[in-house]
Amino acid sequence: MTEQIKQKLIAITGPSSSGKTALAVKTAKILNGEIISVDSRQIYKELDIGSAKPSIEEREGIVHHLLDITDITNEYTAANFCDDAKIAINDITSRGKIPILAGGTGLYFRILLQDFDLPRVAPNKSLREELEKISSVELHKKLQKLDYKISEKIHPNNKVKIIRALEVCISTGIPMSEAQKKKSSQFDTLWIGLNTMDREFLYNRINKRTDIMFEMGLLNEAKNLFEKYGENNKILKGTIGYQELLPFIKGETDFEFTKNLLKQNTRRYAKRQISWFNANKDINWFDIKSLSINEITEKTVKLFC
Repeated sequence: MTEQIKQKLIAITGPSSSGKTALAVKTAKILNGEIISVDSRQIYKELDIGSAKPSIEEREGIVHHLLDITDITNEYTAANFCDDAKIAINDITSRGKIPILAGGTGLYFRILLQDFDLPRVAPNKSLREELEKISSVELHKKLQKLDYKISEKIHPNNKVKIIRALEVCISTGIPMSEAQKKKSSQFDTLWIGLNTMDREFLYNRINKRTDIMFEMGLLNEAKNLFEKYGENNKILKGTIGYQELLPFIKGETDFEFTKNLLKQNTRRYAKRQISWFNANKDINWFDIKSLSINEITEKTVKLFC
């Protein structure tokens, strides 16, 4: 039997502020590619500045897929992303172009490109309402008992992800980690990672980008979203870049504290991203301090070709 030829694509990942979008755009221009966003917040309409969604100018004419595809009142899971990304990949390759996936959501990459099957469990509204009444810390302890492996991968303060994991465990009757089965991937993936050994260099980039986000109007964006959807909206409450601003909007904290908290939480998130992606031994890492984006682009193209 003839072995099926796998679709070739590029996956660009790394921590926040490492330059993933710029690399993806430059690579797409050279290879006649289109970009698929792999970001669990950029899929949402209206989450623009806080999610660091690339602007029209930053996209430089390159088609981007899976940006602004749903409202923040809607349920959108990793399984939904996997389905939508496969449709986009097939669309791009059918037109003779190269799919370039870029983003920092490790779970999305894992489910799509490393083919870990997610259990298809529909949202259980009554169960979620019951779990919402419990603190994040207690929910995390509950998850540790039901599925210790998954609990180790979810931050104790990430209530949205904890509730989803509990929902899967309770609905299926088995740990979520056991329900996720690995298959051989249907894609021939070139993995590219952006990072640096100089943590201070990365953190300075994160801090600078946060300052720019405030200059662009992040505070007004957050105010408008909380006014429109309420302070209990799960997406806003669970998203770095918005959750930190609510206390300030309510007059409970001052501006400098709020800005520094956002920088701190983004740095912590970057550390978790690095830990997640370091587990993938197929990634070709490039140091963003010692190499320019043009040099990394050149090396990426050579590896792909």
